[in-house]
This record gives sequence, structure tokens and C-alpha cells, in this order.
Amino acid sequence: MGQLRRGTREVGVASRRVNEIFQAAWTGSSDGTDLPGSLASACVRALPVSGVGLALMTDEGPAGIITATDGAALELEELQFTLGEGPCVDASRTGRPVLQPDLAVTAPVRWPAFAGGALEAGIRAVFAFPLRVGAIRVGVLDLYRDHAGPLSPDELTDALSFADAATLVLLHEQAGSPVRGAIPIADDRAEVHQATGVVSVQASVGLAEALVMLRARAFAESRPLGGLARDVLAGTVNFGRADDGG
Repeated sequence: MGQLRRGTREVGVASRRVNEIFQAAWTGSSDGTDLPGSLASACVRALPVSGVGLALMTDEGPAGIITATDGAALELEELQFTLGEGPCVDASRTGRPVLQPDLAVTAPVRWPAFAGGALEAGIRAVFAFPLRVGAIRVGVLDLYRDHAGPLSPDELTDALSFADAATLVLLHEQAGSPVRGAIPIADDRAEVHQATGVVSVQASVGLAEALVMLRARAFAESRPLGGLARDVLAGTVNFGRADDGG
């Protein structure tokens, strides 16, 4: 990343901007342990957006939320993690930015389950940027606005530089550096995978259908997918019992 012409900017200019953003994230994090949060805050200050979320992605879909600048950004990420659909999912799958300047118009058709929760949270525009190293999915940088409207060409160029810097931050984190203040989604992901296996046995369905059942119930009950997974593992929720809503 950071090696292609971005809008009217040459490669060297883009690379310098990425380095500036990464260094600013270090400066904003007192001891280098909250780089994702620092970078997300810097993105809000630099661009005309209301909030920013940063999520991990795998080939299977959303794997966890690294940071969110506010409640609406967190809701944006949790909806996509729970439902397995939304701008960040499409951006990661295609490897291309998903730019939605008017979510009220496009989301109900493109992501019907995601649309209602996002609009209710006050999200009116979303710009999702895939974070990749070659063909390897690393994550997605999600920018949102509380009003409709596109990013200008220059703003889009700067958002792409923030996406490049965010990739560096995630690679730094995955190398073993501690990240304070991050939502512990890595644990959620493991629990969701374990709970999917339990639901598969309880409901006598395949793993893919079991995950769909988990996501559908979490959505119906307006609760985080990780919390439902923990209840399945604890035995307080059983998808094999008709009287338990499974």
C-alpha cells in the first residue's frame, strides 16, 4: 500500500503523508500502546467526519473491533461484526473502498439488516477502506458522518493515506506490541467460533448455518454477538431447546 498514484499526488508525496500520520499516532500515544486509538482520533481531526472505527478482518468476515472514537462508531462496528454484513465487509471482500455518501438511500437495499441499526445510531454516510498486505486481509478503516455527503477528491486521498497508516498500526500490533484501551475482540472471536460449534451440535446443522443462527439471534435480541456466544458456552442459552428460542 502507499505505492500507487493517489489522485493528483505522486507516490513520494503519499508515502510522506503516511509517515506523517504514523508518526503523529506515536506522538498522540504516550508510550506507543494505544496507536489505533491515537490514529483514529487524528483521522477525525484531519477529515470532515464524525467518527472512526478500526476493525480486524479475516477471510470469514469481521474478526473484532480494535478501536472506535465514539458510541456511533462502536455501534457501526458492532453491527457489522454481529450481522456479517455492511460496508466494511464488502470493502474487505472486494479489496476496494466502499463509499456510501447517503446511507439512507443505499443501505436498505444493499444491507437490509445493517441499515436500520446504522440509521438509528445517527449514521448517515460511511466510507470503508480495506487494509491489506497483498492478498492478506488485515482489517478495515471505517469513517462515518452524521450527515449525508461525499468526501472531496483531496479528502478521499487523505483518507487513503490514513488507511495505509492504519495498516502499519495493525501490523505493529499483531507483531506483539500491547494495545491499551482496545476492545478485547480477539477473545470474542474465539468464543464465537467455539459457540458456533456448540450450536451446530445443539441444532444439528452445519457450522455455516450455526453461525447464521447465532448472528440472527444476536440481532433479534439487540445484543453483542460475543455476549451471546458466552451464554451459549455457559449453557444458559441452548439452541436445541424449543422453549429457549433456538
